[in-house]
Amino acid sequence: MHLPATPTALLFAYAFLSNIALAVVPHEPAIIWYGPLLAAVADHRLFAPLIGRLAQRTARRGGLGVRTWPERLFRRFPVATIALSGLTPLPFFPFKALAFATGCPAGKYTAAVAARCLPRYALLAWLGATVRVPAWAMVALFVLLMVPSFGLVWWPRAAS
Repeated sequence: MHLPATPTALLFAYAFLSNIALAVVPHEPAIIWYGPLLAAVADHRLFAPLIGRLAQRTARRGGLGVRTWPERLFRRFPVATIALSGLTPLPFFPFKALAFATGCPAGKYTAAVAARCLPRYALLAWLGATVRVPAWAMVALFVLLMVPSFGLVWWPRAAS
């Protein structure tokens, strides 16, 4: 899948404006949103042909011939299955493998990954807006997370 020139140019302009000395716009939202989409495109370009060839080779050798219920469900509703997987605590790689093995088109796969991320980002945004963490708790957490770094600075390992 080749990204059209206009969105690429817009993304470049946004990245440029968000990384200059006096940033006009934040860069984190673009990274959070476009990171999974660009990874989905790269995954599809790299792994779909590889897994497709493996599936064809298995089918030519007689294969298993048995479709499991996840594969049947995925073949029937590929976009919905990927999108709803974002609501589960399950890892995403089995859904990726199903997408590539069943020949899910790159456009549908990328759209499904975008739809998969939306509920998670909406939940995080809602939690960030409604849950107020006291400043002292944030400082304490920061210090607690920095303790391993302090150990590296104050007590470096002896060279072996």
